[in-house]
Amino acid sequence: MTSSIQQNTPVSLKNVVIDNGFWGARQANNREHTLPAIKHQMEITGRVDAWKLDWKPGQPHKPHIFWDSDNGKWIEAAAYSLMTHPDAELETYMDSVIDLIAAAQQPDGYLNIFFTAVEPQNKFKNLRDWHEFYDAGHLVEGAVAYYEATGKRKLLDVMCRYIDTIDANFGPKEGQKRGYDGHPEAELALVKLYHATGEQRYLDLSKYFIDERGQQPLYFDQEAIARGEDPKQYWAKTYRYCQAHIPVREQDMATGHSVRAAYLYSGMADIAAETGDEALKKACMSIWDDLNEHHLYITGGLGPAHANEGFTVPYDLPNETAYAETCAAIALVFWAWRMFKLDPDSKYIDTMERALYNNVLSGVSHEGSHFFYANPLAAFPNVTPHGQWSGIVGDRDYRRSEWFDCACCPPNLARLVASLGGYIYSTDTDTLYVHLYASNHAEVEVNSRAVKISQQTDYPWAGQIRLGVDVDQAGRFRLGLRIPGWCRAYTLKVNGEALTTAATKGYVLIDREWKSGDEIILSLEMPVERVLPHPLIRHDAGNIALQRGPVVYCIEEADNGNNLANVIIPQDARMITTFEPDLFDGVSVINVEAQRSTTDWKGGLYQPESAQHLTRVPTAIKAIPYCFWANREPGEMRVWIREN
Repeated sequence: MTSSIQQNTPVSLKNVVIDNGFWGARQANNREHTLPAIKHQMEITGRVDAWKLDWKPGQPHKPHIFWDSDNGKWIEAAAYSLMTHPDAELETYMDSVIDLIAAAQQPDGYLNIFFTAVEPQNKFKNLRDWHEFYDAGHLVEGAVAYYEATGKRKLLDVMCRYIDTIDANFGPKEGQKRGYDGHPEAELALVKLYHATGEQRYLDLSKYFIDERGQQPLYFDQEAIARGEDPKQYWAKTYRYCQAHIPVREQDMATGHSVRAAYLYSGMADIAAETGDEALKKACMSIWDDLNEHHLYITGGLGPAHANEGFTVPYDLPNETAYAETCAAIALVFWAWRMFKLDPDSKYIDTMERALYNNVLSGVSHEGSHFFYANPLAAFPNVTPHGQWSGIVGDRDYRRSEWFDCACCPPNLARLVASLGGYIYSTDTDTLYVHLYASNHAEVEVNSRAVKISQQTDYPWAGQIRLGVDVDQAGRFRLGLRIPGWCRAYTLKVNGEALTTAATKGYVLIDREWKSGDEIILSLEMPVERVLPHPLIRHDAGNIALQRGPVVYCIEEADNGNNLANVIIPQDARMITTFEPDLFDGVSVINVEAQRSTTDWKGGLYQPESAQHLTRVPTAIKAIPYCFWANREPGEMRVWIREN
């Protein structure tokens, strides 16, 4: 196996403490409200007790094929929280859950709630639809995280035994099935397991799943025939849905179910980085470019369609009916992070940041216990994001829910927020990269020396970041500060002296002899931007969006009244940013001198223009961060607003 493409290593979450500020508040909310809310729902829906494997027909809480994955992500979220904020009570409870999981493992190593307690005759019979490897992958990620957080190997050993069972049954060797999962996820999880254990066979199994996908004869056809089914009757009509229509190295477009896609592309990037596979790297980069040029919402959402929970055609980005699943944006964060390892360019972190501050955080309420599955960019009374009438006269919903039958999003979101510190820094041989800006302090190793770095900032509400450096002894290394793609101008000072260094691939690289007490002040200009849509995005023609820094804004009925489609922002409109400390615990809002079109309409639905008197009246509107919409009284919402 060839060597890795390059060595860029994330700074461990254990070594980064987010002190306060925007992400400090989000993480505290995650610990104090989101994790307990998920625990409550996991218990009352039977997801925890299901590991006892005692469900009988006719009883409530029939296990589902993906309950294992909910458990895995929840364990992972708790583990990340424990890494930075030890909690003996939480750890004891998680140990009791892990005991249940370990007791549920079968003598041959197999581990799955549904296919042990409900349909044992169907183990490994339908990888295309039934999520067994996907479930295993999330449990592996939870096991690795819990081992890293606590040093306890019980769940890790359980998952190693289960993966060994999968490895014995699937692969290219004689007598093995040449299968892979219809819902990718195990691929990236196996790379984590490889790093946690040092066992090469786990990396090899991940690479096999990547290599085999889409190869002829198609495994999903073969297993369908073995079940007595006609492969042509596949409900999704095409294996593009699960990215198995052609081998992955031949793929160059984002396609199919968006969560499956981004998990697969994350695994592809992992294997490309681990093995130095240039063909795989090229495929990752082609698909990345297609996503960002043709399919990505301004909020970092992806997958516009409810029908396939995924991609359609280029520039198809509807607003009220946007699916933009929370899990898809989270998976995009994972993929973007891995793409930087393949190609250290800030464009990947720009996309990651766009998703983080907008589509991801929209997925959870401000108070932390209600969740969005889909994240539309416009809402109108009685219309759901799936384009269907809600059926309730006077209903003002679209609101977040406490839980879902398919509850993939809540624990997924919780694990990402809890692990945010692990996305701030990375290192290579002689460079410490600063990717995200948030108040924190961290301990890292760069160029064989211990370095302490800290940030103090009100980002994303303000653009000044103050960084402090302490070293065990003076030494030379490079500090790479990301200049976000949205930033048009910036200033940089080191120990009070201005530094004029151009950014390289989006990073200002400061190469100098560092000593304890050195201070860097990076000031990013952060005006309100009027963002135009691509001319081929038919849904947004004649509209603009408002963005300030990484934050996309929206207008809500709660601030601006109804009929938001009639709001117009003239090209010369004055915009003033103010900080409201009592709104969502403190956010920057944009106050706009806008207009509203009005008419004293007479007649039926359609009238000649000459018969109506159309006017525009001045109106003051307030835009709030999109991620905080739907936290007050229900009503209309829009991201894209008419211009002229």
